[in-house]
Amino acid sequence: MPIEFVCKIKFAEEDEKQKAKQDGDKESLIEESCTPPAKDLAGFANSCSLHGINHIFVSGRLGIRQTLWALAFLASLALFLYQAAKCAISYLEHPHVTALNEEATPEMVFPAVTICNINRFRFSALTDADIYHLANLTGLPPKNKDGHKPTDLEYPAPDMQDIFNRTGHQLDEMLMSCNFSGQNCSVEDFSVVYTRYGKCYTFNGNKTTSKKTKQGGMGNGLEIMLDIQQDEYLPIWRETNETSLEAGIRVQIHSQDEPPYIHQLGFGVSPGFQTFVSCQEQRLTYLPQPWGNCRSTSEQMIPGYDTYSISACRLQCEADKVQRDCNCRMVHMPGPADICPPSKIKCVDKALALLQKSTGDTCQCETPCNLTRYGKELSMVKIPSKGSARYLSRKYDKSEDYIRDNFLVLDIFFEALNYETIEQKKAYDVAGLLGDIGGQMGLFIGASILTILEILDYIYEVIKHRLQRLLRPQKEEKNKQQTSTVATVGLDEMKAKEPNDAPRSHPEGTYANTILPNHHHHHHQHAGHHGVFEDFAC
Repeated sequence: MPIEFVCKIKFAEEDEKQKAKQDGDKESLIEESCTPPAKDLAGFANSCSLHGINHIFVSGRLGIRQTLWALAFLASLALFLYQAAKCAISYLEHPHVTALNEEATPEMVFPAVTICNINRFRFSALTDADIYHLANLTGLPPKNKDGHKPTDLEYPAPDMQDIFNRTGHQLDEMLMSCNFSGQNCSVEDFSVVYTRYGKCYTFNGNKTTSKKTKQGGMGNGLEIMLDIQQDEYLPIWRETNETSLEAGIRVQIHSQDEPPYIHQLGFGVSPGFQTFVSCQEQRLTYLPQPWGNCRSTSEQMIPGYDTYSISACRLQCEADKVQRDCNCRMVHMPGPADICPPSKIKCVDKALALLQKSTGDTCQCETPCNLTRYGKELSMVKIPSKGSARYLSRKYDKSEDYIRDNFLVLDIFFEALNYETIEQKKAYDVAGLLGDIGGQMGLFIGASILTILEILDYIYEVIKHRLQRLLRPQKEEKNKQQTSTVATVGLDEMKAKEPNDAPRSHPEGTYANTILPNHHHHHHQHAGHHGVFEDFAC
């Protein structure tokens, strides 16, 4: 009966190293064909476009020369970072500059001109009911009717829109003559508008049919002669918030895109004088946040107005305040609310006074990003002269004293057919920031964006190489575990082969099927009989 031995044969250590080396060489060849090997620091320094590092990272020991180069490089890097930080801080402050320019044009759109008589109500147009209802506004005592007391009188509720329209000064009575650029104009060229002064009139207020002038200078604009009708001014019995002590008209020159805000932005014209107003158009352009603080035209518009303007914003704020406190609005304010009756005039005055004190908190009217305004220069001469007083008296059937006290001439024209542009511009934009940082980078360290890409590419290669080295020992350990083999050796074969020393005479690779050859046979051919089986463990 044959006896079989189960032997565990362990290959020699040198044989394992040789196999591992062969496997490693095979893997490295595959890796080299797929991805480039990671560069060492000295090789990267020699090939990188960053100035100075090729003198720092060199093979061998660190010497004085490398130390000096390293200090110079660090100093340059520190200066670059300092300058780059200053540029970044300056950009984050969002500075701006203002550019002033003057441009000529063959023709210009004439501005809108709003005129108001300082006296709001004509005394002859007031009825007993009007005087009774307007007592808080005019200060006039109500008239008694048939001996009854004012408290006994029963008048219908006042219609303030009708009162202002009916009792205000009528333009067809005030306008004595009108001329625009050498052509006659009339009442039809004016539109009615309501302000704090009541019923007013605007010339050239429609921006779709706006008038244009093709020449600058006196006589090429609007020239009107007005009768302010001082005989119709209300007598002053007591002072109120609406009482006016002066005589004349208020004038505001504005663009067609904004409503008149004449009680604050208008200027006065006195009777007995011819006033010359030389205008200069100014087109202003502001920057939005964060460079400026203007309101973009794309934002929500104010109800009742086509375009945003500071005047429209202020009128809307006043309307909101009066409506909250008094549940009504004044005749010149936008909105669908009812017009305040004279009985609520004290409430309205109180609300507007509170709004004026807290305008910056409750009503923030931002400047529009595009604005047109008109600079003005005023001069005047006295009219009528002694020679013209009698002529005007006969022409208009008025006395010379009446003409001196009531007549005025207003002449508005462009100084020249040019306009000023005042534009805010970004003092430091992204292109300037990148240019400054790029210049500092090239000056101090000789780098560019491609240099940064080179550094990032090197870091990627190093990280990938480190990860491959961390994963490779696990593969080698797995290969070692697979080098042990189990074989069955017959005892008879062992005995038959031993006398002839068959294992030693057989060439490598001609062993019996049941015997595993010694892979280091050629290393032990001078050893004794025991050398053949020195790697076998049974």
